[in-house]
Amino acid sequence: MGKRSRQRQKNQNASRDDRDNAGWGAGYADIIKENKLFEDYYKEQGLIPEGEFDQFMEAMREPLPATIRITGYKSHAKEILHCLKEKYFKDIQELEIDSQKIEAPQPLSWYPDEQAWHTNMSRKLIRKSPLLEKFHQFLVSETESGNISRQEAVSMIPPLLLKIESHHKILDMCAAPGSKTAQLIEMLHSDMDVPFPEGFVIANDVDNKRCYLLVHQAKRLNSPCIMVVNHDASCIPMLQIDSDGGKDILFYDRVLCDVPCSGDGTMRKNIDVWKKWTTSNSLHLHGLQLRIAVRGVEQLAVGGRMVYSTCSLNPIEDEAVIAALLEKSEGALELADASADLPGLKWMPGVTSWKLMTKEGQWFSDWSEVPSSRHTQIRPTMFPPKDPEKLAGLHLERCMRILPHHQNTGGFFVAVLVKKAPMPWNKRHPKLRKSAPTQTGGSLAADVPRLLPEGSAEETEDGGPGGRGDGETENAGTPLAQEAAGKQDAVCGPPPSKKQKLFGYKEDPFVFLTEDDPVFTSIQSFYDLSPDFPKLNVLTRTHEGKKRHLYMVSKELRNVLLNNSERMKVINTGVKVWSRNSDGEEFGCAFRLAQEGIYTLQPYIRSRIIRVSVEDIKVLLTQENPFLSKLEDDAHAQAKQMGMGSIVLKYIPNPNNPSEPQCPIQLCGWRGKTSIRAFVPRNERFHYLRLLGVEVFRDKQGLGQKSRDGAKEEAAAATKAEQEGELENGDENGSLEPKIEGGNKESSIS
Repeated sequence: MGKRSRQRQKNQNASRDDRDNAGWGAGYADIIKENKLFEDYYKEQGLIPEGEFDQFMEAMREPLPATIRITGYKSHAKEILHCLKEKYFKDIQELEIDSQKIEAPQPLSWYPDEQAWHTNMSRKLIRKSPLLEKFHQFLVSETESGNISRQEAVSMIPPLLLKIESHHKILDMCAAPGSKTAQLIEMLHSDMDVPFPEGFVIANDVDNKRCYLLVHQAKRLNSPCIMVVNHDASCIPMLQIDSDGGKDILFYDRVLCDVPCSGDGTMRKNIDVWKKWTTSNSLHLHGLQLRIAVRGVEQLAVGGRMVYSTCSLNPIEDEAVIAALLEKSEGALELADASADLPGLKWMPGVTSWKLMTKEGQWFSDWSEVPSSRHTQIRPTMFPPKDPEKLAGLHLERCMRILPHHQNTGGFFVAVLVKKAPMPWNKRHPKLRKSAPTQTGGSLAADVPRLLPEGSAEETEDGGPGGRGDGETENAGTPLAQEAAGKQDAVCGPPPSKKQKLFGYKEDPFVFLTEDDPVFTSIQSFYDLSPDFPKLNVLTRTHEGKKRHLYMVSKELRNVLLNNSERMKVINTGVKVWSRNSDGEEFGCAFRLAQEGIYTLQPYIRSRIIRVSVEDIKVLLTQENPFLSKLEDDAHAQAKQMGMGSIVLKYIPNPNNPSEPQCPIQLCGWRGKTSIRAFVPRNERFHYLRLLGVEVFRDKQGLGQKSRDGAKEEAAAATKAEQEGELENGDENGSLEPKIEGGNKESSIS
């Protein structure tokens, strides 16, 4: 390592230590929240209502409130909300710290069903009160187990405006870090009784490393309907699927186009933006944003909705992109009026006039004013349309701009587009290649058109969005081929002639099992799978050797995977449903159930199920290997009749006893010789115990010594599982035993 690199690392470590040892935001103490260019620019643009500019700037300098969202698709979302209100918010309302009354968290007025809340409590304040520390522990633990998401308020808006239904095929073009993707998945699973919704989410990001952050977010939701891919959104490949016996192009019902932006709406949390902001940021990004948006509407089905959003207030990144997109579409797209979709949300209508400013402070109102020396930096699409009639027809006032001082949020821009017809360049410039004559059932199929390979040079013609007919230099993305002919005779194009170079880690393959795969023989008989169990949806990640884990995806995602393995780079998909446990072979099955996939798999399992009560669950989650006799009579009798091996522990709510949780609970377990064990990750244990009214705490060193009661069989199975990494989130000594309030001293989580 060179001298300069060592010095840089030393400086980075020093600054990190300074932040760690100081209060919230102390690492930014040297950043002054002033930027004259920013103020001059937004004053001149006139985006802020008259007389409100000082309030706007004041709000931009204030820290952003923390916001949380309760995961909506899980049936126990109501139980979590009840727990929050009754156990935490009530007590916080009466709390005083340093003679100052604490403001309790408030629901976001525009988010449905009180599923999103915001609070002004800082980390410094949380450390001063044991009650707030308990609340903080609750939030951290529930976030890790996927039941709560910490997400900026304005970031929650785009998925709501998409109006997701369970059958929708959804593309999230720039998905990392994944909070909006999580919302989309939740909406697909609004009905928990349907293990495999017909719809799915394909979440894409150009950054390979950020894709793994996306995987982490998505995995918390345990959905078989999510696939994470790694592509440049501006040229994300068209996919093909099997349809009615032939091949068809995959068009999405919904597209989320949350593009990279200058981020000046995030100044309240990203304080670096204050010193880095300049008008050239938006000028550099406009072309990319337009290319991504064009690629999005190309892949959108006719009748579908696309939401375009940025966390920037700048019209060059907002209305200018929308106006250019609408002009290119020649009536195929229209801006939807979303004013009534989120009652309670305050927003400003989109603007119809704006100007450009260079970083030197020079203003331009029209393309004709721009000197030729700046034509590579400033493009015609950055200006509003000249024709007043055409401008009025675009209805740019239907765009929505959220200003920070109106509801104490970040700044944001969102527009909802509806596709009325195929894009004009798809209709006007068909470039079809005739396939070689083939004999099919006695007839000659000589004139069947073939779609060009993705990225073919022949695709782009002058006048289309990728050509130069309109004076643009940036390539705005090109279609795979024209949409109208895309479905003709159900014929799909050949794979690219040259294999795309993919960067990042080489992923393990996705290998689907056949219906007669030998692994199903023991699984079928041991768990008595129902005849409608979709064996073809089961996959593994290895071609050779023993199958270690089995995953499941929905039928629709299987279709996408099988038809596009050469066309796209898949980072992750599927939810784990079984894991190999060699000790299980002597009991009849080498695969034990995985907690991640239990809600997906359980509807198909007809044996190995033990009905348990609230008290049974408390015993199972607080003791490592309780003897069978510790269970209540009903569960004890069921367990005694069952052989050793993997089991489902199922709690069904009693509507006549409202004091107990009113949501079903399903846990994976292991029936040993004389004892029983729950195979549940630590954070999920905490979650379920809280639902049952048990307060739990974690200490930083671990959660106590491992329990030694129980027979050797399940202890060995547990050890084996831990070695395979199956009991995720366990502490260092392998114990998953939580501390129960009353018996143990409280301690905080790091």
